[in-house]
Amino acid sequence: MRDTRRARLAVGLLLAAALVLITVDHRVGSGPVLGPVHDMASGIFSKAEQVSATVTKPVRDFVGMLRAAPEAERTIAALRKENAKLRTEVASLQLDGTRAAKLDRMLGLAGLGRYRVVPAQVLARRDFPGFEDAVEIDAGANDGVRPDMTVLTGDGLVGRVVRAAADSATVALLTDPAISAGARLEGGNQIGVVSGLGEAGGGENLIKFRLLDSTVPLPPGGRIVSFGSQRSKPYVPGVPIGVIQRVESLPGDLTKIAYAKPFTDFSSLDVVGVVVQAPKRDPRDSVLPPVPQQAKQARERADKRAGRDDEAADESRAQAEPWAQMEEGRAGAAPGNRRPRAHEAPRRRPAAAGAARSDGRN
Repeated sequence: MRDTRRARLAVGLLLAAALVLITVDHRVGSGPVLGPVHDMASGIFSKAEQVSATVTKPVRDFVGMLRAAPEAERTIAALRKENAKLRTEVASLQLDGTRAAKLDRMLGLAGLGRYRVVPAQVLARRDFPGFEDAVEIDAGANDGVRPDMTVLTGDGLVGRVVRAAADSATVALLTDPAISAGARLEGGNQIGVVSGLGEAGGGENLIKFRLLDSTVPLPPGGRIVSFGSQRSKPYVPGVPIGVIQRVESLPGDLTKIAYAKPFTDFSSLDVVGVVVQAPKRDPRDSVLPPVPQQAKQARERADKRAGRDDEAADESRAQAEPWAQMEEGRAGAAPGNRRPRAHEAPRRRPAAAGAARSDGRN
């Protein structure tokens, strides 16, 4: 009880002193007697306030931070949500831009070949009875898609439709081992058959091209286009297929086998086109992309070599022509002799006849 009374007494005295000082300060102000005391007290209390503010500031900041923590968490959560939304929008815009570019390229190829197409988007890879590599697209019978229609991208042939539902369809890819299509070498009428290799095609999804005529050369770098089916089902003509990478020739085999890299990237299929109407004329090689610079230079060098060979052959024929005319004249002067044919060697005169003429002249 004594401690409690003393504390109360001390607090009361301090309050009384504070009231006295406030009253004196208010009434006297800066008088000549109490002015210096007032100034000294003000200086002391001012420094005490500064020290107290410096000491208590971290505590006040910490308390303020605790009070503002819930609001800051709500703000951070809102900012994170907004950032995620912005990232999604940016990714969507980039994806839309990529798809728009692919769509433009596909429509450009269809325009060159005069193919009437229905654009579609690949939804997913799927399994289909009898096929290993197949995809689902978002265009179906309601869009005019039917089975046995050609499917292509802006780069080349994809495959054919094997099933068409109302709003979707299944497409068997060219890389499937069960798929085969007629094909032709660029710049000629040498035809063969392309077929898929499945997993054996490796990361480049190589396909196999079997040329029917074993005497026709299969140069690496040669390009292949679709030959077309009867009534253009399931394949229309002129669609780019791929570029020959390597050639295998087995002894005793009547055909040559080449392995080609498809123009279409089957690992990232997205925008495709279903050919609902074939062109009236075969576009031949007009749909093929421009020849790469390296291959173009190699072709130019080969053409130059062929030109030099032709010039050398012409020069040899020109030099041999006078001698051939002299031989023909000599052969024509003798009665009973005939002009030898191109594939026959000139006949020599018998030695006995020559000796008789010599005896007669002598």
